[in-house]
Amino acid sequence: MVRPYNELVQGRKRVRTFESSVDREELVWHRDRHTRKVTVIEGSGWRFQYDNEVPQSFDAGTTLTIQKEAYHRLIAGDGKLVIEIEEYED
Repeated sequence: MVRPYNELVQGRKRVRTFESSVDREELVWHRDRHTRKVTVIEGSGWRFQYDNEVPQSFDAGTTLTIQKEAYHRLIAGDGKLVIEIEEYED
């Protein structure tokens, strides 16, 4: 399966880069198996959305904790998005 991002693993942390040219259809609704702390390192105009909620800003400096099994997605913005993900064993 081809992912819509490039990933660099650094110990327990992952750095993912989504290019501005990402196909919007690849940014699908999904659930993660573990709780994650996500910090936006670089990005503008990107949004994050939980199921049945209004999308929220997901720009540089934003940090979210996404609970395991929470249905969510990304909505592409301007330019690339770089996020750092720290995953927790639940």
